[in-house]
Amino acid sequence: MSLTQKDLIDTITHELGVSGTTVSKTQVDAVLNRLSIVTARTLKAGGDVPLPGIGKLKASKRAARTGRNPGTGQAIEIPAKTVVKLSLNKAMDEAINR
Repeated sequence: MSLTQKDLIDTITHELGVSGTTVSKTQVDAVLNRLSIVTARTLKAGGDVPLPGIGKLKASKRAARTGRNPGTGQAIEIPAKTVVKLSLNKAMDEAINR
């Protein structure tokens, strides 16, 4: 099962309502949008971003390397770049790997 952004916002709004916290869908959407801005800024600066109950996002440098064009088999140079990795916390890892 995959969630769309709308599904995620609806689910978070509903879950908060069940727990007794009234939050609008607009407020949840605003928080998620701000989270993306803060995450991008922090990762670009080389920091880690904790995601409570999930894990931690970390920026990692990927070195330049030689690859192959799958259509022609020709060697191509793939430039270095920064990628984002998610390290799951123990509870989330256990929850999805049962």
